[in-house]
Amino acid sequence: MLCSTAHQADVVIVGAGLAGLSAAHQLTAAGVPVMVLEAAGEVGGRMSTEEVDGFRLDRIGQLLSTAYPELTRSPGLEGLALSPFAPGVLVHSAGRHYRAGAPRSARGALAAARALASAPRGAARGVPRSSARGATAPLGGALDQARLGAALARLAATPVERLLARPELPIGTALQTRGLPARTLDGFVRPLLSALLCDPDLTTSSRCADLALRGFARGRLCVPTGGASVLPELLAAALPPGTVRTDVKVTSVATTSVATADHGVLRCRSLLLATDARAAAELLPGLRVPAFHPITVLHHTAPEPPLAEPALLLDADRGGPVAYTAVMSEVDPARAPGGRALISSTVLGTPPPDLEAAVLRHLARLYGTPTDGWELLAVRHTPEAVPAMPAPHDVRRPVRVLAGLYVCGDHRDTSTVQGALYSGRRAAGAILADLGRRPAEPPVPAVRAA
Repeated sequence: MLCSTAHQADVVIVGAGLAGLSAAHQLTAAGVPVMVLEAAGEVGGRMSTEEVDGFRLDRIGQLLSTAYPELTRSPGLEGLALSPFAPGVLVHSAGRHYRAGAPRSARGALAAARALASAPRGAARGVPRSSARGATAPLGGALDQARLGAALARLAATPVERLLARPELPIGTALQTRGLPARTLDGFVRPLLSALLCDPDLTTSSRCADLALRGFARGRLCVPTGGASVLPELLAAALPPGTVRTDVKVTSVATTSVATADHGVLRCRSLLLATDARAAAELLPGLRVPAFHPITVLHHTAPEPPLAEPALLLDADRGGPVAYTAVMSEVDPARAPGGRALISSTVLGTPPPDLEAAVLRHLARLYGTPTDGWELLAVRHTPEAVPAMPAPHDVRRPVRVLAGLYVCGDHRDTSTVQGALYSGRRAAGAILADLGRRPAEPPVPAVRAA
């Protein structure tokens, strides 16, 4: 143990979000005493979930992928269960639902294309939602599907280092060079990337977008079973008792001390800022504050599920404010009381003035069913929900400011759950290197699907 009686902990971490909790696990596993300070009354930051009338409602509801490496590498997540969406996505276009998936190989894509070509005429073209409940078909022709599947298969097999070495453009511009037909780009790739990146204008770096598509091709889109807050709660609960202290507001920081509003000055050997980007810059002037993508999530309950499958539904037509929606009670039954449907819908960018009415009108078209009887449970608007990643974007921004002072978070990596967890790992590695300690090699936990 390095800690002396003159220090409350060798490392004080400010912020108990995913990045700070991830770093705390890496440090404690290496035998370094850690104290995590959180200004709020609970851990998790933006990964929060509230309970309303028995429903579990996420604040921003970011999409995860089962292919995220840190979900299986992070100590403390042995008990994490993931609720996956149905393979691929549903796309709404011209009044119909189309299935758009991601075959795992070019051979599989060609097989799917041949099967599609031999399917009945109605199945091949898609069936209006109003005439056949849940009827779906692939978007585009057989050849389009084969090309899309082959492109995703190539992305899935490409090492991350090669993706990060590609020329970098805004993804909206780069898509024009990918060799996919316009109907595939507009009908599937653009709405999918908007949902994955929370970026409706597709200004995100093409490298970051390729990483997102690679995760989609290698795994399944999913959410933590029981709500987004389950993930940080598991991380916090697995730390040594007393490591995490909530309701502690930090007012100023230095490399060897932290001043708090109500708990005096806490001494340490090293300090790690693991807050969101704006809070970090307020405590450490000079840190860059990125632009952000706003997210508004509306949660409704309906007399019955408008879609009887755990599908992620995208709107290729951009015919309203909703970028994507899902019957979350079908994806994760733990989020709703028995017999009640929970529909969660995400609006990207600045919401319209008549938000609630506009969303209900849009959902009626997307699901092909009246929404007059739906009850609004909650509206959650987060102006600084996701740090923007415009080109050029450094996905490995430095976590070491100077010896004894470090910073981590999704604003130092990719703006994803994977990026937040990995930035915490990187920061812990930098701290351990400066302390002359080697990282521990914890057993690899297994994440299970619900």
